[in-house]
Amino acid sequence: MNLRDLRYLLAVAEHEHFGRAAKACGVSQPTLSVQIRKLEDLMGVTLFERSSKTAAPTEACLRLIGHARAAVTAAEAILATARNMRDPLSGRFRLGIIPTLAPYLLPLVFAPLRQALPALELEPWEDQTSALLERLRAHELDAALLATEEDGPDLVSLPLFAEPFLAALPPEHPLAARAVILETDLARDILVLADGHCLRDQTVEACGGDAGLGGPLRAASLPTLLNMVAAGYGTTLIPGLAAGAAQDAGIVLRPLSAKAGRTVRIAWRAHFPRRAAVEAVGEVIASRLKGFAEGAAAGAV
Repeated sequence: MNLRDLRYLLAVAEHEHFGRAAKACGVSQPTLSVQIRKLEDLMGVTLFERSSKTAAPTEACLRLIGHARAAVTAAEAILATARNMRDPLSGRFRLGIIPTLAPYLLPLVFAPLRQALPALELEPWEDQTSALLERLRAHELDAALLATEEDGPDLVSLPLFAEPFLAALPPEHPLAARAVILETDLARDILVLADGHCLRDQTVEACGGDAGLGGPLRAASLPTLLNMVAAGYGTTLIPGLAAGAAQDAGIVLRPLSAKAGRTVRIAWRAHFPRRAAVEAVGEVIASRLKGFAEGAAAGAV
């Protein structure tokens, strides 16, 4: 038994298909199938119930898969520790980032990160907070940029910058004539993102804590909200980094009376061996966004 075969087992269990698993592992399907057969012969159990379309894990596979994942994770930790001893600021660095941040932050920081950390191979992964935390704990990400605090003792985080929220209004909206907007005044026709987006919860909280805010629309992305506001469908709160995209769409932006906002943080596993890489990435981002909060609020009027 070797780690390669355990990785094949995990891939087939995830994809429930030999062809897709082989593609994910970068090998041919016959090669993967042969190795899984050998693994089954070695263990003396059938790991997958095969059909022409699927490969469903058997009960034996489901009972063994946790051990296989633990073995692969432990081996990867050994390799990561060894690489960290050589140079923690080189090699692949998998960085998760939430969807309401990724399109606006990455263009600002990608070039500075490459310049400051030329040996670090940055691989961004965009997803919602819960999915990023799951991938972080599964060792599928090295760090994640979040707008909430970490949710357990196995993770730690470092605040990078404050991002104010801005009121986003159609030009003809009655509130657009005001210089500053009271958050609760937006509650009547505010639009929010779908469940799972931390910005949705933060918007609801800022505007009065009513889970029924915004009517039936639940957008899957911030650009959708911006397009609906531009069309006069309602109002919303946007993070400051999205101000440029909102103004390009003809949306009126106003600062908020209570100065609601969020803190962007970088989170990682407490025992991650390449903490120096996480802190270096965080330092570059924090430096690039230094003083951003004041500038975003001032430019909204």
